[in-house]
Amino acid sequence: MADQKALSVMKSTGRTLTPAQDGDADLGPFAHLPGTWKSLPGRGWNMIALPFEKGTFKYRLLMNQYNETLKFSLVDKGVPNRGLALDVPPDEADQFLVAIDYEQTIEQISAEDSPDSGLAGKPGLAIHHEPGLLLQMLNRTTDGLDIARLATIPHGDSVLALGRWRAHAGAPSIPTISGLPIGVSTDVDNNPYLAPYKHFIDHPFNGLFDPAAPNDLLAEANKGLTFSDTTELVFDTTLGTGGIVNIPFIVKQANAADMKSTFWISEVTDEKQPGVVKRRLQYSQIVMLDFFPRRDGMPGLIRWPHVSINTLEKVEY
Repeated sequence: MADQKALSVMKSTGRTLTPAQDGDADLGPFAHLPGTWKSLPGRGWNMIALPFEKGTFKYRLLMNQYNETLKFSLVDKGVPNRGLALDVPPDEADQFLVAIDYEQTIEQISAEDSPDSGLAGKPGLAIHHEPGLLLQMLNRTTDGLDIARLATIPHGDSVLALGRWRAHAGAPSIPTISGLPIGVSTDVDNNPYLAPYKHFIDHPFNGLFDPAAPNDLLAEANKGLTFSDTTELVFDTTLGTGGIVNIPFIVKQANAADMKSTFWISEVTDEKQPGVVKRRLQYSQIVMLDFFPRRDGMPGLIRWPHVSINTLEKVEY
């Protein structure tokens, strides 16, 4: 539900572009994002299947542990989308949005792939850079979709994901997910095609990261903490008019077909630091990459989950 007072003010004052301020009520679910967030040591994890010319099955599974910096710096308020009053009073014809920009940079701590390609890279390697925007639609929403994420990736991908948000007391509810591909038998013990996955299931990456249950490490990071509140943001490119557009090479080789990401923004205290209140941000993201024909008798391509998870704390307000 839009803040009607904030909406009224934005309509009367017009569009404004200002530095982001923590706690700005006009930002609604994004109110505590402004500032700089950094990974807790060793809490960023990534897995991705990639085409690999030399591999037995023509793919390799790459695992990364990473550090991340995520900055939210500018707020664009009262962004107008002009419309016609088809089913509302004339003074409600237009839609208004609030936007906050972000820039995400990720560098590798360590990496390993199976089969070993020699391409996993060394510590300190830049492995991701993403500028984008988060939007809150203040009025005239469709199907209850009141937030959006716009992202551009230097590989040649442009993303629009729509979604909804909710706030509640207490800790995030971290779902269980699987990173195993869709379109093949997932019996890793008896399906030789999944040998790279079996390798990391039997020998978790860095002794911790299991591709069959990647979100377990998010839940593990929350032990010993007391959560006073959590805001959950869910974005999905398969909702509404969302989608991913890719350059031709990506489409031909390993098409990024859809993405779902969930962010949890929480206020926490640590039992080891009584009285110290911190802001914490966690996310779980799955991008489905489609390549190679399915092996389960169904039409279409195998869907390879590209999973990224991380736990961050705010370091600058």
